[in-house]
Amino acid sequence: MTEYTLAKTAGFCFGVNRAVDLVFRLLDEGKHPATLGPIIHNPQLVERLAGRGVRIINSPEEARPDETVVIRSHGVAQEVYGQLEALGVDYADATCPFVAKIHRIVRQESGKGKTVIVAGDVRHAEVEGIRGHCQTPSYVVEDGEELRILAENLSEKEKINAVLVAQTTYHTNRWHYCNEIAKKHYTNLKIFDTICSATSERQSEAAEMAAASDLMLVIGGRHSSNTRKLQEVCQKHCRTLLIETKDELNGIDLFAYDKIGVTAGASTPADIIKEVLKTMSEILRNEEMEDFATLLEQSLESEKIYNGKRVTGVVTSVAPNEVHVDIGAKQAGIIPAEELSDDPSTKIEDLVKKGDEIELVVVKVNDQEGIVTLSKKRCDAARGFEELKKAYEEETILDGVVTDVVRGGVLVYTCNTKIFVPASQSSDSRVEDLNTLLKKPVRLKIIEINEQRSRAKGSVRAVLSAERKEKQAKFWESVEIGKVYQGEVKSLTSYGAFVDLGGIDGMIHITELSWSKLKHPSEVVNPGDMVEVYIKDFDPEKKRISLGYKKNSENPWVIFQNDYHVDDVVKVKIVSFTAYGAFAEIIPGIDGLIHISQIANQRVEKISDVLKVGQEVDAKIIEIDVDKKRVSLSMRALLSEDEQKKDKELDLNSEVEGVVAEKIVEEAVVNAEAE
Repeated sequence: MTEYTLAKTAGFCFGVNRAVDLVFRLLDEGKHPATLGPIIHNPQLVERLAGRGVRIINSPEEARPDETVVIRSHGVAQEVYGQLEALGVDYADATCPFVAKIHRIVRQESGKGKTVIVAGDVRHAEVEGIRGHCQTPSYVVEDGEELRILAENLSEKEKINAVLVAQTTYHTNRWHYCNEIAKKHYTNLKIFDTICSATSERQSEAAEMAAASDLMLVIGGRHSSNTRKLQEVCQKHCRTLLIETKDELNGIDLFAYDKIGVTAGASTPADIIKEVLKTMSEILRNEEMEDFATLLEQSLESEKIYNGKRVTGVVTSVAPNEVHVDIGAKQAGIIPAEELSDDPSTKIEDLVKKGDEIELVVVKVNDQEGIVTLSKKRCDAARGFEELKKAYEEETILDGVVTDVVRGGVLVYTCNTKIFVPASQSSDSRVEDLNTLLKKPVRLKIIEINEQRSRAKGSVRAVLSAERKEKQAKFWESVEIGKVYQGEVKSLTSYGAFVDLGGIDGMIHITELSWSKLKHPSEVVNPGDMVEVYIKDFDPEKKRISLGYKKNSENPWVIFQNDYHVDDVVKVKIVSFTAYGAFAEIIPGIDGLIHISQIANQRVEKISDVLKVGQEVDAKIIEIDVDKKRVSLSMRALLSEDEQKKDKELDLNSEVEGVVAEKIVEEAVVNAEAE
């Protein structure tokens, strides 16, 4: 009976997973990624990304203005960064931290004048990138023999001042041999062991598995350096085949082997591994054999701490910028502040305290320093995604807060995770500057779920639109002439103000804003003001509503009638002159006429010789005509009897003038009312 086993270290390494996640995240944020070379050496994943519009370019000059260039995990030469910045190209750096560490080493050492020797493949992108950070001549050797030959050709000064680093995916056995050669042929050679620990572990496990198997299947791209090295390691112990997909199993007689080992390169996606295992199960048709999902799950369960593993930890101390936890391993567990929560408003002390037991996920393992970096927010996000799926299915409205503005929209924190809301869905009206939404609470619905990437897309607009329609329906059911509403002034025009009554807008005409004549509505109201209005008229078919704002109790004539009477003496202010007299303001909105004959006890040739605009004088109300909205005033009536005496000629002239003036006044008032 054929049995097969999957290596625990099979599949994406930390650096590759980080790079692939970065590309998918850029896509989810609405950006247009272009990778500087294939993001990983796996044709299936590269093809999948191409289907989503991800281009592969060979140099920064090929980038389009709207694209974000992604530097893959292999890293690039220093000059490439300079080119990107000189061209003003937006870029995201996915260089593997282990590769970046080599860059730092060679920059520092070459800066001291030392010669750099790299053990690796001279044609590999990672090696090219490493050499691009050297400030002195650099050399590449593929194995110990080439390292020996190089020693014979270097000057004594170069040999004494040389450093040796390795490509992160370099063959571990070859590296050991290089170390032996270096000790024999180089003096004071400084050696940096820069092979990725994940690579060493994967090769070591593959060798052990191959020694106990009849056949080894290595899954991965044929152009992947680390995958080919796995094949080399395994084929020393048993027959080894490199396959890219499940389709290649058809040409292999699996029944000819009792024990089959399966491993995969660091650039092989988990779904391809699953497909291979599932197909093997179907071919072998062994009911006693556990299915592929169980096998893969078991491969991930181990006492060893590795990236992506879920663990339970107990908080041992809380610091301002990190939390220390005991995860039952030899390494110390640390949760950086940024890995506690995506909610920017929370404080560390509000999230956890000493003694708390919390669920975490491993982000990074540093065996050299004995530290495991952990994340709480990623576990919370996984649980939150289940809530998002439920909310999507049930069309539930969620509460959230806008935390970030990104290209094409905003990120909203809800259900312990951030979800993308496109700009078009961020409001029910056009938002010119999305930054105005930052830190504001919003209500939203989930409109799209991507289970493969555990991503969701939300809409604030859907909630606002639904609420507005509901409010509009209720409004039209209850609206009636004279009904009073509280509303918010939304906008102004030269002819009036538009007011939001709660889901529907009405308009206050400029003549309804004040009893006084206005030049512009802004003299009375401004956008954002809360006002009390009443329904003057409405048309349900055309959805038009006319609103009243000025109140009858504020009508100047109502106030005047209540407070002023004939024979009252009032203090008035001169506001204008006419040929027949002067108009004076009694109260705002009510002017009275002081006829020229009522200004003084003698003939007045020129009114401006007696009165000035803005001057305050005492006058007596001698007539009130409410229907015609007229008030007559007299300054002369306040004079003594002796002062009022005039000769007959003057009285006659005044009488004639009065008749003429009265007609002129009537015509002026009629014209004013018409205006």
